[in-house]
Amino acid sequence: MPAETDNAGVASSPPQAGAPPVQSSVPLYEGPLVEALDAESPPPTKGKHRKTAEGYHKGLSPRHVQMIAIGGAIGTGLFLASASRLQQAGPSLAIIYALCGLAAFMILRAMGQLVMYRPSSGSFVTYAREFLGEGAAYTVGWLFFLNWAMTGIVDITAVALYIHFWPAFIDIPQWALALGAMVLVGAINMAGVRYFGEIEFWLALIKVLAIVTFLGVASWIFGSGHHIDGHAPGLHMIADYGGFFPHGVGPALWLLQGVVFAYAATELIGIAAGECENPQEVVPRAVNSVVWRILFFYVGSIILLVLVLPWSAYQAGTSPFVTFFGKLGVPYADSVMNFVVLTAALSSLNSGLYSTGRVLRALAIGGSAPHAFARLNRNAVPYVAILATLAIYVIGVVLNYFIPSQVFEIVLSLSSLGILGTWACIILCQLRLHHEIKKGHIPPTGFAMPWAPYSGYLTLAFLVLVLGMMAFDFPAGTFTICAIPLLAVIFWVGWKILNHFSDDDDDETEEEEDDDDEGTFTTLPPKAVKSPHHHIHKPKMPGSATTSPAPKQGQAPS
Repeated sequence: MPAETDNAGVASSPPQAGAPPVQSSVPLYEGPLVEALDAESPPPTKGKHRKTAEGYHKGLSPRHVQMIAIGGAIGTGLFLASASRLQQAGPSLAIIYALCGLAAFMILRAMGQLVMYRPSSGSFVTYAREFLGEGAAYTVGWLFFLNWAMTGIVDITAVALYIHFWPAFIDIPQWALALGAMVLVGAINMAGVRYFGEIEFWLALIKVLAIVTFLGVASWIFGSGHHIDGHAPGLHMIADYGGFFPHGVGPALWLLQGVVFAYAATELIGIAAGECENPQEVVPRAVNSVVWRILFFYVGSIILLVLVLPWSAYQAGTSPFVTFFGKLGVPYADSVMNFVVLTAALSSLNSGLYSTGRVLRALAIGGSAPHAFARLNRNAVPYVAILATLAIYVIGVVLNYFIPSQVFEIVLSLSSLGILGTWACIILCQLRLHHEIKKGHIPPTGFAMPWAPYSGYLTLAFLVLVLGMMAFDFPAGTFTICAIPLLAVIFWVGWKILNHFSDDDDDETEEEEDDDDEGTFTTLPPKAVKSPHHHIHKPKMPGSATTSPAPKQGQAPS
């Protein structure tokens, strides 16, 4: 059965039983261009090739979306970085993970309500365009790209290093392994969203199985009282080694500004929602289950780690899980964990490439990125945007060999601004949506953010607190905060350049329309216009990459 289409022109799944149908108060795109595109574009079809109104395939199943949510909540921060953080905070690290997890959950709930309002692969870029204006969409979109571009460079380098862990691959040049990783994830993303979802499902499943295995074994050790390395497990392991805050409350709270980024990528569920069947049913279940996964995986793992061994037994640079299984005498524990973190890095690289492709296309649709980024291939994949991201990866990996490591770490820390900016944008858009619903301009969406709007204000305050703490994290955090004015200037210059070319395109479009007969249209994106209600910004849509412009009279269609 074809998806219902709301008055925004965006295909949406039927609402849940008993829930009123949700419709946008303002069309997302409008104008004669869209009418012409609608006339030429084939209607959505049934089966595996059914498309959304944005031109994407609805190729993601509920299990894909569920695992994308899990994969976003579990990364190398738990498998590797938790050892050094245990050294800094001791058992209180579990509280820090829980606090940051609560903030991440509220951000996901905000995203969930926006998805209920209108599923879109453009996600927060589309919502920012509508509720905050094109300038906000431009800013958050390129901040998000900055984050994943830098993260992708690190992931590619990490993949090569993890593979070099095994002696069989030590003779293969690192650049060749990095190139192979790029080709692999590039091919997966170019093949179509269903292939991306399937690969991401299995990569996330490996991480889940690794944590569940540890939780099962550690729980058995704790329950049976089996000694490890001469230590008897139990609650006394906390009391005997300095209590819950062995270094005090301050050092534990200081970790907030690092731990919170362990939950980066959870917002990808909003992007994936635009390419799945029945997003209004799938996304709420996935979002609600994330909080339990956070408690189960992160908090449960940290608590068990400090109950079976002293927190001081875990050393920075060595996975705490390797330490645990190594002291149990399990052979090849380090090799198995290296495989797990390898899959985590590949998962991050794969998800980053997928998300940046969709976000760059959403930017191009609003005129905030080159028009070519809006093009789709026959698999409904924004291939130009993905190729552009891969090109950045190549440049970054090459520079990584020549730039001093400390300088590169400082540049990488800039990506944290992209994460915070994206999260803040999601909250701001939800607050605007909540405001419009309260005023009666938009019907209730269902799956409302709990305790809104106060929960949104508190989450924004938490993000500001993290930003402020970064300023005192010398040198990387301090330079990151100091770089904000420079980034603002760069973004302002880019905005002016894009507007300049957009103005030129508008002039050319007007001249062509004067010369052409009535009904001729162009694929150049017009500027965003204000809503008739003056409370929501709505851009017009540029030409679809899968649709050619109408030919002039006497000209053969291309």
